[in-house]
Amino acid sequence: MKTTVKNLNNEEVGEIELDEAVFGVPLRTDLLARMINYQLAKRRSGNHKTKGISEIAGTTKKPHRQKGTGRARQGSTRSPQFRGGAVIFGPVVRSHAHDLNKKVRKLALKTALSTKLAEGKLVVLETAAVDSHKTKDMALRLKGLGLTSALIIDGANLDLNFVRASRNVPLIDVLPEQGANVYDILRRDTLVLTRNAVEQLEARLK
Repeated sequence: MKTTVKNLNNEEVGEIELDEAVFGVPLRTDLLARMINYQLAKRRSGNHKTKGISEIAGTTKKPHRQKGTGRARQGSTRSPQFRGGAVIFGPVVRSHAHDLNKKVRKLALKTALSTKLAEGKLVVLETAAVDSHKTKDMALRLKGLGLTSALIIDGANLDLNFVRASRNVPLIDVLPEQGANVYDILRRDTLVLTRNAVEQLEARLK
């Protein structure tokens, strides 16, 4: 399938053939949901923690004798029913990451790319390189392209001026091709790929 290639001035400068094996995959929301859950679980810090009874500072002495006081029997003031006591079955430091088959992850990325193309929200740029690092100039160019919420993916090596100029534009993200992922693609309205990014993604995902 062919699509138009534009430059940063919103001028058509040619066409590019998109591989159907990468950009023509049927929509599968179950795969996208699994991949997003996988990514978000993997980035959780998992550093929540409460103290168990063995970690509470305090005496191990029995508070009072077992019988004859009229009070409930107690074995420790570090028990959960006392103020400052332990938490039973509380959270511990752990990793929330879970496994997801490599083929599933690869197919999910293809599905995300195909979804953007099917929705008409895929733009292909000739290059993502500018002479100036000024945010004002970049904001005007993006406005001319009609981009208000977009993920821009370039080849392996990003243009430093382009990255600096777009860094402070709201809802605009810039990633190299190797950083392309389902979550970032779906969280922005429009996906922008450079010609280099298309070639490298097709080589990686075919």
